[in-house]
Amino acid sequence: MLSGQGRGLLPARRAYAVAHNRAFFCPRGAVACDRLQGHSCHVLSHTRLKFLLGWMPLEAPNALRRGTRSPTRRKQESQVKDGAHFSNLTRRALATVRRQKCGNAYNLRELAGAFGDLGTLIPFLVGYITLSKMDPVGVLVSFGLFKIVAGLYFKTPVPIQPMKAIGTAAISHAGTLPVGAIWAAGLFSGLFWLVMGLTGAVSWIAKITSRPVVLGLIMGLGLEFIREGVKMMGADPLLAISAAVLTFILLSHDRIPAMLVLLGVGALVALVAEPTLLGELGRLSCHFRLPAVTLSTLSPSDLVTGVLVLGLPQVALTLGNAIIATVEENNAVFPARPITVKAVAIDHGIMNLVGSSLGGVPMCHGAGGMAAHIRFGARTGGALVILGSVLLVLGLFFADSLATFFKLFPPALLGVILMFGGLELAAGVQANSATKEDRYVMCLTAGVSTLNMGAGYLTGLLLWYAFQRRWLKA
Repeated sequence: MLSGQGRGLLPARRAYAVAHNRAFFCPRGAVACDRLQGHSCHVLSHTRLKFLLGWMPLEAPNALRRGTRSPTRRKQESQVKDGAHFSNLTRRALATVRRQKCGNAYNLRELAGAFGDLGTLIPFLVGYITLSKMDPVGVLVSFGLFKIVAGLYFKTPVPIQPMKAIGTAAISHAGTLPVGAIWAAGLFSGLFWLVMGLTGAVSWIAKITSRPVVLGLIMGLGLEFIREGVKMMGADPLLAISAAVLTFILLSHDRIPAMLVLLGVGALVALVAEPTLLGELGRLSCHFRLPAVTLSTLSPSDLVTGVLVLGLPQVALTLGNAIIATVEENNAVFPARPITVKAVAIDHGIMNLVGSSLGGVPMCHGAGGMAAHIRFGARTGGALVILGSVLLVLGLFFADSLATFFKLFPPALLGVILMFGGLELAAGVQANSATKEDRYVMCLTAGVSTLNMGAGYLTGLLLWYAFQRRWLKA
């Protein structure tokens, strides 16, 4: 938030809405986006302007521009639009926006938003490390490394998450599926998406995918996050309800980083519930260890199991959620920093080929993780760089003490975080101008996607084309 006159507010007589190197003079007040997508706006009072940096361009609607204006007023507005006639405060605001547009921010909001995806990340990390017996060094280093790379390259909070279908199958069958099969699934996924990206095939698939299908995937993923979050909250209903109410209150005040408060509450609850945890934290072991290269340990049976049992079922989910929905979410929220399906597919290929070679797990992006990062304050790739650095340090120096750190995050609290990420994702779907047929497609896609993302994608796409060719009517 812009700090002007000690309270982050500007006088009405100098009411400029500034974003992305442009400024707009609002003679009757100012318009600020209430949501990141910019769909829900409200007019602030004539006496004050609350300016939020890094969000979508803020511009007065036509209704505010109507009316007779004197030549002097028109000259003033022209000067403002041309970048002249700024106060020092406005010039500093523009300088800050330029920095955010060109690079990442590293502040308290980004720090809070960095941990918005823990509700998805930690349960899979616990399952891979404790049940599948994977080396935590390779897992954490690969996650940390590519979170940093994604944050520096995309400059938006594009998350790095475990692949859901592969992770669920591998953890639920930890006694029968060898670790080598998990690495093989990652190598297959990396090679598949690298080829899809380099050949342009993924771009062609994205073009034939209608917008109602994409919105249905996003809504379905949000609903799935909400359901899984509520299920995790059942581990401690009292803590979950208290944390949910506290989160709603904190998110209503931009100055208070809700995520950092939640993490503090979770750590305090964990220490009270298990007093010996404080002693375990004091006895943490710290020693440097590098991940081992895994390619030479793969067997032919690992390759077959990894590709057929784990890799192939994940393809449709990755296409719908990790690529198409992530690109849609990013470009809707951050139009000044767009990404493409081709770049995201190639990124999937590189990070899985390298990460699995280092002993990591199959990784992907995800619209739900992005919504969670954004909900708790992230606006740039700086959040990913921060979280990636934390994971990298944990993997290189504290891998043997990881189980102690996990105890600081009660499952019910992670469920609250996951639920709010799902709420942000599902509530952000806007279909006000959609036809009845489009809403049918969107709702059907969302409903089926809560069970299987690939099935939801194919079902929605088939129904949409049936409506387009007049084979069916809503």
